[in-house]
Amino acid sequence: MTERLVRYQQSGDMHFLTFSCYHRLPYLASPEAMNLFESALERIRQKYRFVVAGYVVMPEHVHLLVNEPEQSTLDRAIKAIKLSIALRRHERPFWQARYYDFNVFTEEKRVEKLRYMHRNPVVRGLVEKPEDWLWSSFRHYATGIEATVEIESFWTSWRREHIAAPSQVPKSGPGAPIFLTR
Repeated sequence: MTERLVRYQQSGDMHFLTFSCYHRLPYLASPEAMNLFESALERIRQKYRFVVAGYVVMPEHVHLLVNEPEQSTLDRAIKAIKLSIALRRHERPFWQARYYDFNVFTEEKRVEKLRYMHRNPVVRGLVEKPEDWLWSSFRHYATGIEATVEIESFWTSWRREHIAAPSQVPKSGPGAPIFLTR
């Protein structure tokens, strides 16, 4: 008998989430499906007001590193993302019923989870380098590039507050961007 899944929400922690397509079928394998996911994630991020610290869309699953929404609860935000995709795609059912949730409560774990998700397409043999996979937050971390999904990072806060010129971006230390290539 399986144990009941315990989720620690409303803890103020970041959450590393994984959810999969039905029977891990590659329903997200096309660029159109991956782009649709990114658009839905950004719409729901804005609606529920939560932070996306990182993500990767794989052909049959998704990883997210997010905080808890200001509007509603994390499980409702995930349900809204899944529903948004399922209503726009023809595959039925589209998603597995549940999702995996790991509370990330240290900086070391946050970096570990970001590295894991950004390396996922490389490990799977889909690309040679993380920056070659278009459907992840890696390129944002490496270059500051803005894409469909707003990523909360050093780059984002710098733009928001205009506190330093690009030449003043720290190369190392606590304010430096984290490059997640290895």
